[in-house]
Amino acid sequence: MIQIIIILVLAYLLGSIPSGLIIGKAFYNTDIRQHGSGNLGGTNTFRTLGVKAGLAVTLSDILKGTLAAALPMIFHQDLIPLVPGILAVIGHIYPIFAGFRGGKAVATSGGVILFCAPLLFITVIIAFFICLYISKYVSLSSMVAGVVGILYVIVMGFIQNFNIPLLVTIILLTSFVFYRHRANIKRIMNKTEPKIKWL
Repeated sequence: MIQIIIILVLAYLLGSIPSGLIIGKAFYNTDIRQHGSGNLGGTNTFRTLGVKAGLAVTLSDILKGTLAAALPMIFHQDLIPLVPGILAVIGHIYPIFAGFRGGKAVATSGGVILFCAPLLFITVIIAFFICLYISKYVSLSSMVAGVVGILYVIVMGFIQNFNIPLLVTIILLTSFVFYRHRANIKRIMNKTEPKIKWL
């Protein structure tokens, strides 16, 4: 029981590592919370600091989720990897190391799914980039990817056996993504949401 508690705490702390803040301050002498959307995630890093920093932050945030989900295996504990994965996502959204002002749950959620269901991860990544190519909205593409993930798990449930923990988790993570994109949804509806220019 103590080890499980340690795993859950570690998962939250892993998620709380503010990659965008660290990379921004260490290599660019910039607090990205004071620029763009004020968000600590990869999208604001791309816009504020450029491609290299954006990629580094996005990959770091994905890795947080993957590593957190792997903790039960590392500690040899019989705990569903999705559980610490969710804690990492919560840590990413509300990081103790950055005043509880974090990212929007997308990359870290992806990292959790990467470890627990690689084919699902590939599916949502494809859905994300197809939507991004069509709409040019990162926020919309993130939300669409979450919905596609839910549909994928449901369809695969009919084809094989329903993975209830995975379905509950993907619904929860997608809910996080939608909740964190409330302002983006309003801007999309008002046609004031920034579009990417590189795709």
